[in-house]
Amino acid sequence: MGYRTIGVSIAVPEPYGSLLQQRRAGFGDPLAHCIPTHVTLLPPTEVASERMQVVREHLAAVAAAGRAFRMRLEGTATFRPLSPVVYVGLADGVRECNELQERVRYGPLRRELQFPYHPHVTVAHCVSEEAMDRAQLELADFSAAWSANGFALYEQDDAGVWRKVCEYPFGSAGPAAGPRTVVPQQHGAAAMDAAGAPPG
Repeated sequence: MGYRTIGVSIAVPEPYGSLLQQRRAGFGDPLAHCIPTHVTLLPPTEVASERMQVVREHLAAVAAAGRAFRMRLEGTATFRPLSPVVYVGLADGVRECNELQERVRYGPLRRELQFPYHPHVTVAHCVSEEAMDRAQLELADFSAAWSANGFALYEQDDAGVWRKVCEYPFGSAGPAAGPRTVVPQQHGAAAMDAAGAPPG
């Protein structure tokens, strides 16, 4: 029986996604260019290969019942000393993200979280204290708002790199066919959150 490691997230759209990705790289975070800037809905989770079709059907049903909602990022905070993470927080969309991750993390994807769910966008992880202090200070005035129109499924390959499998627009009966704008194009694709809150 083979297993796959998957994750589900909402990507931060352009130009904000690339901007935060570049800033994260500037703070020395080696994971900066490993995945589009995102808010996690399902942290890395092992699923039996033969269950993937059931998982996809489950995610399609979650997306079909979903509706677009406003997301707004504003200001920085940290999970230190619990975890070496600095992040940009959500000012709008917290309730919707929490409800959505509960629906995603149900049925074939039911699992417990290592930390209580706390939607956020990581901007520094496992870098020096000085770099984390700088990230928290320099992005303190950052803000961005957009309409979240769906989420995406990612899978980790044998090299440890995360690849987008498909996108699930809200209100649709299945995954998107062809190019969509749910997940913006940014550099790379690896290293999602290892738990509900830190890291990310």
